[in-house]
Amino acid sequence: MPGNNCTQATEFILAGFTEAPAAQVAQFLLFLLTYLVTILGNLGMIVLIRVSPPLHSPMYYFLGNLAFVNLCTSTIITPRMLAGVLLGKKRITYAGCMAQVFTFDLFGMAECFLLATMAYDRYVAVCHPLLYPLVMSPERCSRLVTGSYLLGLTDSVAQAISMSSLFFCGSSAIDLFFCDISLLISLSTSDTTLSLNILRTSSSLLGVPSTLVVLVSYVAIISTILSISSAEGKCKAFSTCASHLTTVSTFYGSLMFMYLIPRSDTSRGGDKWAAVLYTVVTPMLNPLIYSLRNQEVKEAWRRLRKR
Repeated sequence: MPGNNCTQATEFILAGFTEAPAAQVAQFLLFLLTYLVTILGNLGMIVLIRVSPPLHSPMYYFLGNLAFVNLCTSTIITPRMLAGVLLGKKRITYAGCMAQVFTFDLFGMAECFLLATMAYDRYVAVCHPLLYPLVMSPERCSRLVTGSYLLGLTDSVAQAISMSSLFFCGSSAIDLFFCDISLLISLSTSDTTLSLNILRTSSSLLGVPSTLVVLVSYVAIISTILSISSAEGKCKAFSTCASHLTTVSTFYGSLMFMYLIPRSDTSRGGDKWAAVLYTVVTPMLNPLIYSLRNQEVKEAWRRLRKR
């Protein structure tokens, strides 16, 4: 329980920035460039999918929503981080921190389920191509996407309830460049049992199933690809899911490094780089991965330029 002389914090200090002036300039320019590429890449992908009839298919419908989620995720974190690096604004209000946790969890969990939905889509396309038009109908695709956002909202509401029970003494410093719920729980001076239980329960009920869908889908996909006799057929089948597999590997790899790998307090510097990869770099890479590796997207860009 908090001490009698302790007042509830009205702000937090984001202490995940470098203090060296030269490094701050380089950091600002790098993050600014990354954010601009993220905005242009994801907005461009959304517009391209909407205006290109050949891309009006379930796969690109999911990809358009993934681009929207990446756009929102990056915008929640990066502008505030840029202000912190350039202007030295390391303080964030309690309400601002809670809002950041809520919205980031919403779109973060929605991305997990969108990636799981895209894995299932590739499973049906590769393993049951004749049933694909029936299984992935427009109505079902719409329900899957809506469900992803609703599950993300469910997780963010659960985290908001979790945070409402926490007490923070004075101006607590967060050793990161955004409000991360696991770090906030560790900083709380009150009983964190309820918060930890909610966090673990939501992770188990929401995060684990989405991860299992991805794993099971790709086990079935790889098994089906290996059973194809011709090398050309194998390459064609693998090319339909190579971009998504790259995106999934980057997303879950950074999450696992940041939250699942145990480490001592003196070796947590890598967490910041994993957080940068997860919150800043991955949203930028996703549209580039699909643009560079997907022939249909390349053709759509060519047709759009000719107009």
